[in-house]
Amino acid sequence: MTIKYSGKTRIESDLLGEMEVPVEALYGVQTLRGIVNFPISRFHLNDYPLFINGLAMTKLGAAVANHQLGLLTDEQFNAIKQACEEIMAGQHHEHFPCDMIQGGAGTTTNMNANEVIANRALQIMGHEAGEYQYCSPNDHVNCSQSTNDAYPCGIHLGLYATHLVFMKHYDALIESFAKKAKEFAHILKMGRTQLEDAVPMTLGQTFGAFAQILKEEKKNLEFAAEEFLTVNMGATAIGTGICSEPEYSEKCIAALRQITGWDIKLAEDLVAATSDTTCMVGYSSALRRVAVKLNKICNDLRLLGSGPRCGLHEFDLPARQPGSSIMPGKVNPVIPEVMNQICYKVIGNDACVAMCAQEAQMELNAMEPTMAQCCFESAEIMMNGFDTLRVNCVDGIKANEEQCLKYVQDSFGVVTALNPVIGYKNSTKIAKEAMATGRRVYDLVLEHGILTKEELDIILSPENLIKPVKLDIKPRR
Repeated sequence: MTIKYSGKTRIESDLLGEMEVPVEALYGVQTLRGIVNFPISRFHLNDYPLFINGLAMTKLGAAVANHQLGLLTDEQFNAIKQACEEIMAGQHHEHFPCDMIQGGAGTTTNMNANEVIANRALQIMGHEAGEYQYCSPNDHVNCSQSTNDAYPCGIHLGLYATHLVFMKHYDALIESFAKKAKEFAHILKMGRTQLEDAVPMTLGQTFGAFAQILKEEKKNLEFAAEEFLTVNMGATAIGTGICSEPEYSEKCIAALRQITGWDIKLAEDLVAATSDTTCMVGYSSALRRVAVKLNKICNDLRLLGSGPRCGLHEFDLPARQPGSSIMPGKVNPVIPEVMNQICYKVIGNDACVAMCAQEAQMELNAMEPTMAQCCFESAEIMMNGFDTLRVNCVDGIKANEEQCLKYVQDSFGVVTALNPVIGYKNSTKIAKEAMATGRRVYDLVLEHGILTKEELDIILSPENLIKPVKLDIKPRR
């Protein structure tokens, strides 16, 4: 939704003077200065609704505490409360146009929230936007707060909400790989190490491994996300709590717990918490770990699905679009390719987050806006990637069972399975002859009379190739 401007304006003023604000805008002069100062990126606050909701939750929690302490009238509180709840329900998000990347350690974003909530509260109270003597962005909505505690709290709540959604998409992708593991459990194929033939396995084990290595990251993601539930509300400017009242922090945290239903805690040391942004470092790192693993999986999908005539072609990836403007019939693995690129972007964002985090100076990290943008973006594009990888690729993969079996039969690698039975000397001899002649290991073992066909079939049966077994078979020579 966009704002329809009539061209009419109202005059608002701040420290630097007066500016004309569109009459339809719920934001005010300080947001407008941020729009003018920071036309930096295509990433705007209203592109991240869960972040906006996190800011509204923060402001509502502060309002509850301030009302309990007698710092807001009943009328002011009820209006602020309704405004925050409307925002949390998805309304008024178009009035958050400021760039995610900004100077001022998030002041533009904090004031954007303060102004929208104040002006909507004024409307609810029966006043005009900009009549701040009745409900002020600074004196009432921002009461007992600083950008330096309200802004990071909004980020924390927004990112935790994002994480909860993220895990649903992540679990769906893991389940997709797990389903393919069951579907392909009976299909024998060659395993490979260093791109060379290794030993047999099943295609089901390949996909089961994909599911498992992703599943193992869930605990790390959850651990990292839990850190977002520790906030510094009441720290105000640098952690000393100046301009807040005794008991404010405790009342605000209690309100936030009630509003969100989450186990929100107050940071143990508010001075430390105000300059410490490493919770975003931790979560970005957790996303990077997932990206590294998904990148490997998508590389494997591309390699194992390569062909169709001159590649490995162990399975067919769903055809999603013609692959060439010049080569008729070519179909490319476009879905794993786009997931690869998402992974690289997430890894790059993580590097940016780490660099920003180390730039914290004294009692504040002014680079927090870019850290937040990177974390929100990484989570969002990964969720989109999970869905397209699952729906447009993994769910539709079809195994080429005959090709997989042929690789096993033609490979020298099966001699490894014979080694415990026929011994290293016999195995080496067979492998050497197979490489020299191009003949199958299976045929050479029979020809040399080392094992009978029945014995060889038992050793090379799928169920005996994919797990440890003890066979009572001895070589005949």
